[in-house]
Amino acid sequence: MKAKILNPKSILLLILFVILAAVTLTPFLSIFLASLRPGREIMRQGISLNIDLSIMSFDNYAYLFSGETMYFTWFKNSVLITSVQSVLTLIVSAFVGYGFAMYEFKFKNLLFMCVLFIMMIPMEIIMLPLYQLIINLKLIDSIWGIILPFVASPLPIFFFRQYLSGIPKDFLDAARVDGCSEYGIFARIIAPLMKPAFASMGIFVGMNSWNNFLWPLIVLNSNDKLTLTIGLNTLISPYRNNYDVLIAGAVFSVIPIIILFLFFQKYFIAGMTAGGIKG
Repeated sequence: MKAKILNPKSILLLILFVILAAVTLTPFLSIFLASLRPGREIMRQGISLNIDLSIMSFDNYAYLFSGETMYFTWFKNSVLITSVQSVLTLIVSAFVGYGFAMYEFKFKNLLFMCVLFIMMIPMEIIMLPLYQLIINLKLIDSIWGIILPFVASPLPIFFFRQYLSGIPKDFLDAARVDGCSEYGIFARIIAPLMKPAFASMGIFVGMNSWNNFLWPLIVLNSNDKLTLTIGLNTLISPYRNNYDVLIAGAVFSVIPIIILFLFFQKYFIAGMTAGGIKG
């Protein structure tokens, strides 16, 4: 069997992608190398790609996992909040998007325009009234105060609506003729067809929830309920500058997002492509 010979165009594309990959990975590599240095060296040299084996060690990670920083408590809180919020957001947004795509009802277009309008409103504008609502519901300093306000998210609703608009309604009519209920149609027919969309939005929603900083900072008060992003920020104060531990914790915090992407990557491109095409 003859080996396949790459043409000049393929070689140029390969070189381009290698360069892009190197540029993308360089910041993460520099952060990882910084996490192996003592704090005084980080303050003196900054974050760089310099490799000095004489001062590098895993002492920062050993201290981080020693139990003195509540790192695993913050990590567990972030995993719990991200998991619950991602699942609830996908379920609720999928149902709403399914309704917009497959059913005809009064004020449908007006309500969908409201969804698009909400997408354009910055979080900072609704933060104060939303905070007052959380106080009235007595959800301050609880994970539900973080999760519930964003369960019905406009972007996933819009995405699911666009994705489902490309699915023929004949599937629904055939299922109704066979006696399938409306919920059965969604569970048995529509949901399996939405696997690429669920994977794409799962990565997006999960990543946003994992990296969320401002809203949990406002809602949470107790140290044992903090998320990882807030907990790591508490390592820096006027009385201590644990930049080495902070960087080590930041490196380790990327692992769940990488695992999430690797797990859903085969559906990601298909879902993002289909979600932006109607018909």
